[in-house]
Amino acid sequence: MKQYNFDELIDRKGSGALKTDALQERFGKEDLIPMWVADMDFRTGDFIVDALKKRCEHEVFGYTIPSEGYLSSITSWLDHHHAWKVDNEWLSFIPGIVKGIAFTIINFTKPGDKIIIQPPVYHPFHHVPTMHHRELVMNPLKLENGAYIMDLEHLETIVDSNCKILILCNPHNPIGVTWDKACLKRLAEICYKHNILVISDEIHSDMALFGNKHIPFASVSEQARENSITFMAPSKTFNIAGIVSSFAIVPNEKIRESFFSFLVASELNQAHLFAYVATQAAYENGAEWLKQMLAYVEGNILFVDNFLKKELPQIKAHIPQASFLIWLDCNGLNLNQEALVSLFINDAGLALNNGAMFGSEGSGYMRLNIACPKSVLEEALDKLKKAVLLSPLI
Repeated sequence: MKQYNFDELIDRKGSGALKTDALQERFGKEDLIPMWVADMDFRTGDFIVDALKKRCEHEVFGYTIPSEGYLSSITSWLDHHHAWKVDNEWLSFIPGIVKGIAFTIINFTKPGDKIIIQPPVYHPFHHVPTMHHRELVMNPLKLENGAYIMDLEHLETIVDSNCKILILCNPHNPIGVTWDKACLKRLAEICYKHNILVISDEIHSDMALFGNKHIPFASVSEQARENSITFMAPSKTFNIAGIVSSFAIVPNEKIRESFFSFLVASELNQAHLFAYVATQAAYENGAEWLKQMLAYVEGNILFVDNFLKKELPQIKAHIPQASFLIWLDCNGLNLNQEALVSLFINDAGLALNNGAMFGSEGSGYMRLNIACPKSVLEEALDKLKKAVLLSPLI
């Protein structure tokens, strides 16, 4: 069995990587350890690279159709890893999950309609609806006994006839919750009752940790299946975000016909050649790489948690049930958000996501990407510790 090396240091600067080459633009400094945008610093698996190289050797890159192998690689993966049986006809390529959310909003709603989100949540959930002139309705998560839960009682009080879509993050970003079946089933009941279409963003679905399981929203009940569009991709799982490879799963025939017709009308359902090749290679040959990568990520998460408890108890880590992102509760530092962000950037030399970008509920928090070699993580936490100790504000 091949052992993959996740300790390898790979310099991504100058490769056009958003994570490194946009630091000056996004953070005002270049000399930062980049621990923000959600891709990994791990080398993409050789099974994907070799498949791409082999296809390149053909040296003709014409118009391409999805093969039966491409489709079956997706359905087999979903069946084996998530116990979800999906028909080929339910599937369509989409050119990115955020774009898919936008397409759904454009196709199924009109300006002025209401879109429900559950903050603190992935920031495009805020931006996409508002930039398309839809009204956001907030159903914030509740923090109880250190854990985040959906406030479904509150959801029922805010619903009205203008609410057309709820965008679900499953697993949740930035907190990393894998929603349980009872919660998802109840959510499906409420949305079905009020004719609210559920968009389920499940891009982190393959990254459940510490014995947790991802449950696809559409698999929990007939109401969920008949009233949802699910978006998935191998991109987060196998670190191929630059190879746009997302897909939609729509079980309901009426919803599928409407949505897929929208995609076909602008050829948005047609993937580039390498999306098909990379997806099939990942799903057919990536299980062992994924297993080893998740074990490494779990080790990094535990390292962060132990370090903070011992060295920086003012900062607490919400241990994710899925993904390589840690939601850091920095309220113990007693800094306002501007000072908190400055501490990380200007004093510690670290580029993390500002918690406030996920909604007002993220004030006092930062999002940390730990999908990097442990040595980088050790350096980053040491720099953070020194910055906290030397800060005149703390």
